[in-house]
Amino acid sequence: MKLKLDENWTTKNGGAPLNDSDVDRYISIRPTAAQVQHSKKPFYCFIHFGMNTATGREWGNGVETADDFTISKIDTKQWAKAIKASGATGVILTCKHHDGFCLWNTGTTDFNIMRSPYGLDIVEMTATACREEGLDFGVYLSPWDMHEPSYGTPIYNDVFVRQLTELLTLYGEIFEVWFDGAKGSQAKEFDYDWERYYKLVRTLQPNANIAICGPDIRWVGNEAGAVRENEYSVVPRYLTVAETVQKHSQQTASDAEKLQKIKSSDEDLGSRKTLKKYADLTWYPAEVDVSIRDGWFASPENESKIKSSKKLFEIYMNSVGKNAFLLLNVPPTSKGVISRKETRTLKKLGEKINAIYANPVLVSNLGELKDGFTEFQFGTEQHINYCVINEDITMSQRVEAFDLYIIKPNGKYKRVCKGGVIGMRRIIKIDADCIGAVFVVRQSRSTPYIEQIAFYG
Repeated sequence: MKLKLDENWTTKNGGAPLNDSDVDRYISIRPTAAQVQHSKKPFYCFIHFGMNTATGREWGNGVETADDFTISKIDTKQWAKAIKASGATGVILTCKHHDGFCLWNTGTTDFNIMRSPYGLDIVEMTATACREEGLDFGVYLSPWDMHEPSYGTPIYNDVFVRQLTELLTLYGEIFEVWFDGAKGSQAKEFDYDWERYYKLVRTLQPNANIAICGPDIRWVGNEAGAVRENEYSVVPRYLTVAETVQKHSQQTASDAEKLQKIKSSDEDLGSRKTLKKYADLTWYPAEVDVSIRDGWFASPENESKIKSSKKLFEIYMNSVGKNAFLLLNVPPTSKGVISRKETRTLKKLGEKINAIYANPVLVSNLGELKDGFTEFQFGTEQHINYCVINEDITMSQRVEAFDLYIIKPNGKYKRVCKGGVIGMRRIIKIDADCIGAVFVVRQSRSTPYIEQIAFYG
């Protein structure tokens, strides 16, 4: 095979300018320290649990009482152990969903877990269980509240800030704050004081990233576990407010099913053609949120509709493996535990993920690339299963196109990946015997910086 190694970023650069004022502008957009730290732990889990678990709904109806939470046994330690086995590094708990029921000892409303027959602080229990397992802890707090009488008035912003303050001060370090943009079509017209919420998070939990309705991590755009072929992290800043607009967000419980049917989009968020149109850019990586079940809360109706470990690993490869975070929802049942079937599935998923990195054959910290291509020799014939490439994102996201070749035992070359962006992480399945490999950056925004390229057997 002719490799055309002379057609690389140092020569033709795919026909795109290597350095100009536009390129300088693009590569000036870089992640915060908190975003860099987040990129090192790209897979974590959602736990949807609360009033809806007890009532068997996806969304509440606004007339529930604390007595309707009838679950009597809850094993948060089992939750943490099951999630730890999946390979995930953290948990985000739905501390308050749209029904307004608070899972902690809040001073803002009587509609909380302490006034229910259960009477124990589930947020505290979950945070403690996570830390015992070495998992990071994050909070989901729904701005839309069906139950709170002050909702739709300026007073509600004060109530919400008090709730957020409690969650950010009573339960230790928070790694992510998840603000949902969903608002029912019949909900009162009301503008949330987003900037006030963000300022509070920055003040009380400066290392936390604010997701979805927030400036740090964006929604990928569907709930099907799909990403774009080229998932950019440098995008127009207007996307940071996209989910705060009601018409762009979920407005009915059934909308979730529609969102799960969306396929990977061809929508261009970060190419040069798109960025050229916008003066204000930001670092805003994608998060893929997907549930292990058909629904977000566990119910008898979706008990049999649980994704296999094979499907979940495919989602992992197409999210974490393509420059996105993966937020996998694992909802405990009304028995207060993650089901046996899901626990087994999570363990198998963890085994598949661990197998990627189990047998390193060659690990190279390349840094700033001086040449158009890099050749690797393995010394002896090796069976290579995966290649993992990480850009140094502290230098922005630069690579726009690359090729990866393996050198077969007979000395011939075979291209195993014709790729676009790399970003935080690109995982390439190889599954072949080879004696070496060649990595070629075909197009880049100025000089590429590759933090690491690793081959695993």
